[in-house]
Amino acid sequence: MRFPVPLIPATLVKRYKRFLADVVLPGGETVTVHVANPGSMTGLATPGARVWLSKSDNPSRKLSHSWELIEVDFGGGPELVGVNTAHPNPLVGAALAVGAIPELTGYDTIRREVKYGKNSRVDFLLEGAGRPPCYVEIKNVHLMRKRGLAEFPDAKTERGAKHLEELGDMVEAGHRAVMLYLIQIGSAERFSLARDIDPKYGAAFDRARARGVEAMARRCAITSDGIEIAEPVPMVD
Repeated sequence: MRFPVPLIPATLVKRYKRFLADVVLPGGETVTVHVANPGSMTGLATPGARVWLSKSDNPSRKLSHSWELIEVDFGGGPELVGVNTAHPNPLVGAALAVGAIPELTGYDTIRREVKYGKNSRVDFLLEGAGRPPCYVEIKNVHLMRKRGLAEFPDAKTERGAKHLEELGDMVEAGHRAVMLYLIQIGSAERFSLARDIDPKYGAAFDRARARGVEAMARRCAITSDGIEIAEPVPMVD
């Protein structure tokens, strides 16, 4: 996924009210930008950090700029981290379309946002003749508290636990279900659950795995030009 227009560098002043941040543009102007991220963004909202913004030409938007990337040093030198949680689903959709995720190939159709469970929508439903439908849920990952170790979640998530339970229900109904954690940190070498942040999510994950839900994690390669899905990373506990 290439950004449609060149990103604009800026300096972060502060993030607040979850979906807003103030930044200073290269010319010295302070503007408020949209933050497409409902999480805590632990370690990713340090005042003074260098960030990258996209700018929309839609005149009806209240905030023309969106925060896309931030420069962070996790101990191996500065790198770009994606903070926009709207990107993982399109990234995975594009990868599925060209068969770039081997574990999820061999299906004839790919549908998005399909209703299932108790008033939920699964991110992707893969279907093919002669094999069970495959329900795929995507979770964005951008938490790293130890060098090389990406973690999820960065805040309590009852919704995330609900998704795990519903994926388990699909397995018990004879379908396939997969939880895919997409890591917007290029230096991620391993992935783990942040059980200390949300023990209930960790317990829901364990129940889902015991019921047959599959789990996998992949990191992204990130530049100021775009984001691409890269290699799988092992899950550790």
